[in-house]
Amino acid sequence: MPEPRLATTLKNKLSERFGLAVGGAILAGATALAGVTGTALASGAEQHAARTDHVASHEIQHEKQPLSYGLDISNYEPLYDWNASPAQFGIVKATEGTEFRDASFARNWREIGAKGIVRGAYHYGHPGNDPIAEADHFLSVVNAQPAKAGDLLVLDLETSDGQSVEQVNAWAKAWLSHVKAATGVTPMFYSGWNFADTYGKGLAGYPLWVAHYGRDKGMVTPPADWKSWTIHQYTDSPIDQNVSALSPDALRDLGRRTA
Repeated sequence: MPEPRLATTLKNKLSERFGLAVGGAILAGATALAGVTGTALASGAEQHAARTDHVASHEIQHEKQPLSYGLDISNYEPLYDWNASPAQFGIVKATEGTEFRDASFARNWREIGAKGIVRGAYHYGHPGNDPIAEADHFLSVVNAQPAKAGDLLVLDLETSDGQSVEQVNAWAKAWLSHVKAATGVTPMFYSGWNFADTYGKGLAGYPLWVAHYGRDKGMVTPPADWKSWTIHQYTDSPIDQNVSALSPDALRDLGRRTA
């Protein structure tokens, strides 16, 4: 049955007003939600941009300044010709564990010294041993050779020997602090990026030499607590090659004060 005309008209107007009110509420809610969502998205984007800018600025900083070029050598390259080398610094293996002595150390040490570039000696550590015994073994071999002001000392730590993160970290701190106390030199800490990031907490007081082959030379961010890196080993082909963020003179400042 058809409704009376007045009732129909009134009903239509009420429906129209109700529809407008509901629509307005929905629109206002959608606008508020969009505003909140937009703010959240903007905040997240800004945080991501800030982190990206931090990484980018760190990398650009090292890209803009000149990088020093250097090599590290062990008994795997016993006859390396330092006289023909373009290296501005050379770091050579001296010892490993509590007994091993690198047979090419004395020769490399002598030839780097004769060339006049920055030189350093490193010890390959094994956390399964006593850190003080390993440190003393390293010092006995290095101190048996003539010293120069600026000679660098380095702990190379790449294996856990089945020890926990806490044990490896404590071992590294004991070795490094013992060598520093015995020589007055703050030793450098060398490791791969992932190993350093896992085991290197609290070692930021020691200059970082980090291996990261997935990055172009000098384009690496520091792991763990370090705020900067000193040397970046960027490839092991055909031998271990490195760049330093420091000039040769600045590198020498990290080494022995006197011969």
